[in-house]
Amino acid sequence: MVRTLTKVGNSCGLIFDRTLLDLTQLKLGDEVSIKVHEGGSVTIEPIREKLSSEAFSSVVKEVLNDYSSTLKKLS
Repeated sequence: MVRTLTKVGNSCGLIFDRTLLDLTQLKLGDEVSIKVHEGGSVTIEPIREKLSSEAFSSVVKEVLNDYSSTLKKLS
């Protein structure tokens, strides 16, 4: 994908169009980590919260409760 830097006030910006947002699963307001590597290449990575083990267990229990009959039929 090729993009062009555009003027934003006294700075430059990189526009993430809908396709790029969908591919990266980013949305307005998301935080990203920007790393500059030797040679000038740049990496942009989303900063996403990791689920705690308690939150993960809660989601698993909810899924098991909601789909228990379906899971029994599949097993």
